Amino acid sequence: MNDTDFDMPAAMAETLRGREGAWALVRGFAAHWGEPLTPDDGFTDAELDAAEQRLGLRLPVALREAYRLFGRRADLTSCQDVLLTPDELYVLDGALVYRVENQACARWGVLLDDLAQEDPPTVERLDLADKSQERWEPWEERFSTAAAVMAMSEKLMEDDGLSLFFEPDEELPDGLVELPALGRGCRWFAGPEGLVLLVAADDYAFARARTEQALDAL
Repeated sequence: MNDTDFDMPAAMAETLRGREGAWALVRGFAAHWGEPLTPDDGFTDAELDAAEQRLGLRLPVALREAYRLFGRRADLTSCQDVLLTPDELYVLDGALVYRVENQACARWGVLLDDLAQEDPPTVERLDLADKSQERWEPWEERFSTAAAVMAMSEKLMEDDGLSLFFEPDEELPDGLVELPALGRGCRWFAGPEGLVLLVAADDYAFARARTEQALDAL
């Protein structure tokens, strides 16, 4: 598929149907808004098996698929927050932690009780001053959805001259249309050469363009 043929609205909608749709979205998104995925962009089964042996548990199928597909692509996993490598995965209060906010203000994980599911729900835990008040709270209904949203949002935060952060206190540029809902607290808008993400009740936003000229236009 040529990246110009990428139908992002359809791919986002298909993501909600299951993990195969999520991985198709990640592939198409990576090619259209950055660089196509390659076989070297993921971790190996041996590395994931070693993590399982160290932790004494089985990783969900969807988590293994995500790590194999794009776990090493920092532009899709670790521009802002950090996807832990297999040898960094750890258990905290009944959940397997796979992602950490860049200042450790939050963690994302999968409850140990849900690990047997192929595509389990995810949870979030905020880092609070009063540790007794910390709880795992529901996040995305499927790990694959959380992983696809991570890939898209991290790319919009990449410091490569094609992305920017802004306060959404003005109208969005003309020519942007709202995309299907995907991700907790996320609203997505796209045009021919630009993509905008509004996060957390429109408190802040990120934009990305395919070229520097398109970013100037945004």
